[in-house]
Amino acid sequence: MKIEKVDFGTTKEGTPVDLYVLTNSHGVVAKITNYGGIVTSLILPDKNGKMEDVVLGFDSLSGYLQDDVPYFGAIIGRYGNRIAGGKFSLDGQEYTLAQNNGPNTLHGGLKGFDKRVWQAEEMRSEDGVGVKMHYLSPDGEEGYPGNLSVDVVYTLTDNNELIIEYSATTDKPTVVNLTNHSYFNFTGNTKRDILDHKVMIKADKFVPVDEDLIPTGQLQDVKGTPMDFTNAARVGQSINADHEQIKLGRGYDHTWVLGEPGQMKLAATVYEPATGRYMETHTTEPGVQFYTGNFLNGQMVGKGGVTYDYRYGLCLETQHLPDSPNQPQFPSVALRPGETYSAKTVYKFAVK
Repeated sequence: MKIEKVDFGTTKEGTPVDLYVLTNSHGVVAKITNYGGIVTSLILPDKNGKMEDVVLGFDSLSGYLQDDVPYFGAIIGRYGNRIAGGKFSLDGQEYTLAQNNGPNTLHGGLKGFDKRVWQAEEMRSEDGVGVKMHYLSPDGEEGYPGNLSVDVVYTLTDNNELIIEYSATTDKPTVVNLTNHSYFNFTGNTKRDILDHKVMIKADKFVPVDEDLIPTGQLQDVKGTPMDFTNAARVGQSINADHEQIKLGRGYDHTWVLGEPGQMKLAATVYEPATGRYMETHTTEPGVQFYTGNFLNGQMVGKGGVTYDYRYGLCLETQHLPDSPNQPQFPSVALRPGETYSAKTVYKFAVK
């Protein structure tokens, strides 16, 4: 197993950015940059041993510096998903956040963790090779209280796993919900859309949303609806169904409820029949956002000159439930001084 650090260019402000190339003994490669903690590339074999890239992104840093890049591969924070009205109250104090999704706050605000240059260091362990990202989010950044010290460790193992471990501490009460926003396409090198991928989500309930994609506050059974992935189903099977939630999300853009936070559990699987590529997602998080690239529109040219068209990638963003700061019935996302936020997600790859 090996790790290589290479120059990945500079930001518009002139800050140098690095790319860390992790390779295991099977030839699996994960490339991760300290700009946004982005997984820029993940090279996996198909059932015939052909190595291809299975995540959406760009060949150079300049692609990620464009306006309106849809969070390809990035660390999302301080708060993944939406906070209604860009406001929340904690311990009797109301906070107003940057609004960047209509009236709401999405994925941390105008300049979230996905647009920050993180401190990075190479990591080697018995498990594999990796990179540790560190970022200190100052008190008041994007409206969030507290100096938040964040560490995210990526590890590539010889078991063909990409492990992501998150931890954070604060000096004031705040809210935290970190995730990774990789867009997967197991056809390899993004040959076509993801509608033939077969997905299983190990959840009996999902979080219904309103027209702004804000939770209604209820949890709904998946049984008898197009949201039922308790048995593996083709993504395209019901994605255009005449169903209120499907229409509101323009497809799948919802959180499925996995159970209590803290315990490692199987969240989802993905299988691409033509290539045989298969992924299991395990997490300690209480939810997973399944998103099907409904806002990709063919306006972005990605790696290898491929145009990223409608539904050309799918995301499985392990996280707490959306708008949890305003939904007291959801598992808490509050973090207070003396406490440590921690979460872990494992993407395990194979072929069938």
